[in-house]
Amino acid sequence: MREQVLKSILNDLNGASADIEASAVISSDGLTMAALLPQDVDEDRVGAMAAAMLSLGERTARELARGELEQVMVKGESGYILMSHAGKDAVLTVIARKEAKLGLIFLDAKRAAKSISEIL
Repeated sequence: MREQVLKSILNDLNGASADIEASAVISSDGLTMAALLPQDVDEDRVGAMAAAMLSLGERTARELARGELEQVMVKGESGYILMSHAGKDAVLTVIARKEAKLGLIFLDAKRAAKSISEIL
């Protein structure tokens, strides 16, 4: 039941912008709770990497006195990966094209993360 509601939120997020290619909700310990990823992408690997990146981002923000971590963004030559908290124990991961309008992606991801946190 909860997975279906989370997938519905991800479906709405992915449909909000043609620039969003995939998304997932991952627990803080790296387990995939819901995902809309391409078939050739291993959900378990994405979950583990996202949890590790967010943990490292939190530690870096704390050590460098930047306050509470809001998001981690990775930019590659083929696009972006955005990770942000979706409540206390979950991470929203969004994969976007390199042509993406990041301001809109950030806004849509923030709304989705808020909806996810309300469910969890």
